[in-house]
Amino acid sequence: MNPVAIHTSTILAIEDDPVLGAYLHEELQRGGFQVTWCRNGLEGLETAGRQAFDVVLMDILLPGLNGLDALAQLRTRSTTPVILMSALGAEADRISGFQRGADDYLPKPFSMAELQVRIEAILRRVALERRHQPQQEAAGGGLQFDEGLSDVRFEGRLAGLTPSEYRLLEILNRNLDEVLSKPFLYQQVLQRGYSRHDRSLDMHVSQIRRKLKGIGYHERQIRTVWGKGYVLSASEME
Repeated sequence: MNPVAIHTSTILAIEDDPVLGAYLHEELQRGGFQVTWCRNGLEGLETAGRQAFDVVLMDILLPGLNGLDALAQLRTRSTTPVILMSALGAEADRISGFQRGADDYLPKPFSMAELQVRIEAILRRVALERRHQPQQEAAGGGLQFDEGLSDVRFEGRLAGLTPSEYRLLEILNRNLDEVLSKPFLYQQVLQRGYSRHDRSLDMHVSQIRRKLKGIGYHERQIRTVWGKGYVLSASEME
């Protein structure tokens, strides 16, 4: 099987800091990526509307249209994976980012090595998802999985999942009524090791629950099994 073509991937970097923006552009280009650099949210949205990208890197504190609002607008028309970058370390800011559709969150300052690892993890995950079967149905639940859209539908209504949320739900659906550990899910969904201080997976679960409820799907739920992990089940776990 051919490896993921990481070195031909296109990245949109939306960063207003001239020093960091230039550094991102130079280092990612040197790493083999094709990089487009925009300096504000509006410019970034316009660029994303004209050209398809594999990954979007977006600062939160942008002039004019901030990164969270730009992300919300982008999500109305695109499922392109988005990594938020921010010096804001509060949990509320991370939660807000995931609520608006972020796939990952990278606090500043960060190393270029970590950024590249996270980008490559997303690219591997997306490539893997595209090789899966086009659709599957949750047993007895009527929930349709659309691999092409990276989304699920119930009675004709799309949930509006992000690629990471879709991948998480799809893995849980393939293992119905089986408790999957957080370390396993971090590796399978986020392509990185589990840290007990990392709330990314919890936030994705919260968003999936909200979105499934929003389209009226109640037959199965993602349930937390304390000290063990998560399970997609129709009944409460002991």
